[in-house]
Amino acid sequence: MKKYIIYIVILIAGVFLGWLLFGGGSSKSEAAHDHTTAEKGKMWTCSMHPQIMQPEPGDCPICGMDLIPAEVGAEGLAVNQFKLTKNALALANVQTTVIGNAISADNTITLSGKIAENEKSNAVQVSYFAGRIERLNVNFTGEEIRKGQLLATVYSPELVKAQQELLTAASVKENQPALYKAVRNKLKLWKLSENQINQIEKTGKVKENFPVYATVSGTVSEKLVEQGDYVSQGQALLKIANLSSVWANFDVYENQISNFKVGQNISITTNAYPNETFKAKVSFIDPVLNQETRTVTMRAVLNNNKGRFKPAMFVTGKVEATEKQTEQQLSIPATAVLWTGKRSVVYIKPDASKPVFEMREVVLGRRAGESYLVEKGLKSGEEIVTNGVFTIDASAQLQGKKSMMNHTKEIMESFSTSKKFKEQLQKAYEAYIVLKDALVKTDANAAKISAGNLQKALTSVDMKLLTNEEAHKQWLQLVPALKSSNAEIVKITDVSAQRKYFKVLSEHFIIAVQSFGINEVTYKQYCPMADSDKGAYWLSKEKQVLNPYFGEGMLKCGEVKEIITNN
Repeated sequence: MKKYIIYIVILIAGVFLGWLLFGGGSSKSEAAHDHTTAEKGKMWTCSMHPQIMQPEPGDCPICGMDLIPAEVGAEGLAVNQFKLTKNALALANVQTTVIGNAISADNTITLSGKIAENEKSNAVQVSYFAGRIERLNVNFTGEEIRKGQLLATVYSPELVKAQQELLTAASVKENQPALYKAVRNKLKLWKLSENQINQIEKTGKVKENFPVYATVSGTVSEKLVEQGDYVSQGQALLKIANLSSVWANFDVYENQISNFKVGQNISITTNAYPNETFKAKVSFIDPVLNQETRTVTMRAVLNNNKGRFKPAMFVTGKVEATEKQTEQQLSIPATAVLWTGKRSVVYIKPDASKPVFEMREVVLGRRAGESYLVEKGLKSGEEIVTNGVFTIDASAQLQGKKSMMNHTKEIMESFSTSKKFKEQLQKAYEAYIVLKDALVKTDANAAKISAGNLQKALTSVDMKLLTNEEAHKQWLQLVPALKSSNAEIVKITDVSAQRKYFKVLSEHFIIAVQSFGINEVTYKQYCPMADSDKGAYWLSKEKQVLNPYFGEGMLKCGEVKEIITNN
């Protein structure tokens, strides 16, 4: 009996000791937990998946682990912020804009616009005779030409025949002066000068090749022919823009039209010259309303003798409203927006003095020309990235921050593209597959060579083949991110680092294939353990999984997430 009493006493003592050691500690832990969750503004993340960010504690949606408080980084950055070097910013041509309300407190209306060529000063250089272009002296668009400059040399069978007629008519001009005069006038219609005609008659020799001289001065905005092409009489060879003056075109909302009139003063600023304001006057207001955007185009003419304004450059115009306005409208350039399915995101620069960026989801209203109205997510005075957005997003991925790629798995918009563009993208895809296979074999040297070939293929893709404006802009945004991540693979021989950049390359290449299509079925595959368990995608020609992020170490790790068919 005494033995049982001793056992009971020991059991009670053990329970009491356990309560002291663990029960009190648990209460303290719960109290601390309650205190932590009570902190306002704290974000919660997963230790295994840092891209997960939530405003309250819970479980990681990827691995199910408990979320932990996200701490501010060592550089004083919030967990979703990341920093870029000045060199990286310059290479990516990153540009930012401080956004503001379309209507300010002092009743000044702010408009978004873009520089365009002055169409009144534009001209088309044509060939006045048919033939084959033996030599084209204009090498590139953007080249400056002067009136009277030799542009091309053309072999023209018609001119050869006309010269022979001239020599025949010259021999009988005393008897048939009318015929002789008619033949000379015929050559003049082909823009041959008196001196040229006299020289032919004097030497008695027929010239096979004839020069084409510039009839105006300006900048070549588009080459319409190449050396060796056959041209007909009157066919356009070049488009010439005189950029000594340019247009600043602005989109005016339907409910604001009454506030503007021709001759009104407008103050214009641009990111290229942030400390300068250019004064101009409203020269034209479109009488026809755009039914899709519900806007009209308002124009001002800017003197550009110094060549400071470039076509397609973004500008901001401020005009004092003639009527008192109450509606506050916030707008951002369309180039600032990344679309992820139905969501739209932008990158903001929280501190104007530091190269620090952060992704922000926004809710957009209607589009007006080159801008979107913002309904939610931004406020006046914030600075956003307007150029190089895809490159910024790629940097966010590399640093394990929240980005467009890990923010949502919805695919982007797809476009109908020409057969030729798909063929060019197909060549880039083939080079991408060779690079992927080199990483599967853990062959850093082969990967380096393959990435070089991919870079050439990407450079050869002609974006002019994208006639859809939105498709053109999509590719224009994708190209810097594709080339920059691939260029890093070319530079390095460490396969682990190559795989890191291959992840970013793949994410953007997947968007390219989904958006524009290629001429075959491809498999979008995913490994949840790649990149330190953050997960990574890649494209493959075969359904069988061969992992480029681990090679032989975990060759079969992964699964097919999507079968992408020809668009």
